[in-house]
Amino acid sequence: MSTSSKAVVSFIVGAAVGVAVGYFLNSDKKDELVGKLKDQTDRLKDKWRKRKDQFQDELENELA
Repeated sequence: MSTSSKAVVSFIVGAAVGVAVGYFLNSDKKDELVGKLKDQTDRLKDKWRKRKDQFQDELENELA
């Protein structure tokens, strides 16, 4: 595939993704998606915070 063909395909794919994202963000489901993403982000933060605390406790126990 030539460079110009790759550029055209990339442009078309990018435009299609942009249209899909724009359509979705203007729909009513946007709020639902944002809520789900926030919930998932909060769960991941809590999970990583717990792992960090556990690692710190284990490290302190090893060094003590």
